[in-house]
Amino acid sequence: MTSPLRRRTLAVLAALATGLTLSSSAVAASGDREGKPARASVVGSAEFVLPYYKDDDIRSFTFDAHGAPYSRPLPAIPTGLPTDAQGTILISHYSAERNITYTSKGSVDCLVTGPRTATVTAVITEVSPGGWPPVGQRVGLSVYDGGRDKGRSADRVGFSWNGLNLRPEDDADPEDAPVGTCMAPAPFAPVTRGGYTVTHAELPPMPSTSD
Repeated sequence: MTSPLRRRTLAVLAALATGLTLSSSAVAASGDREGKPARASVVGSAEFVLPYYKDDDIRSFTFDAHGAPYSRPLPAIPTGLPTDAQGTILISHYSAERNITYTSKGSVDCLVTGPRTATVTAVITEVSPGGWPPVGQRVGLSVYDGGRDKGRSADRVGFSWNGLNLRPEDDADPEDAPVGTCMAPAPFAPVTRGGYTVTHAELPPMPSTSD
């Protein structure tokens, strides 16, 4: 006879397999019996500055990323991974010199969190004319959710392009290195407006393959 816990586990896996969003999942909303979140997430929108490059440009990231463990089967890993995720990112960069805003949109494929921290990767699906990164490229982003300090956000972000993920080889010009799932530099750029909320959840164990 199937136990209530076993039936609940199978129900969660079935929901993920049919592509239900986490926001509509009762399990994701309620968390586990100890009150811990059942699924990790990072949401929010914020502008930030580059500490190593001063200009009048306005850069921002918007996250709507949610963990969906074991929902993306791979050829050698049919169960998928505990870091599988879904959602979107939006990259926006206003160039003061050109007086134009470039945008890129990506589909989230991986999310891993720790207390107040998150690393997200996404594959770029849409790019405005002249924008970056190109369609089809995976990018990595990181978030530190610092809360608020005297009314000002203490959040930070990081990202994997603009010279931060190079592959130097001898005397040749360095090229951007490929980004693997859930890979990104530490969140180095201070947020100046807006903010992010990271909901941490432990990575769940692999689902049972038995009936």
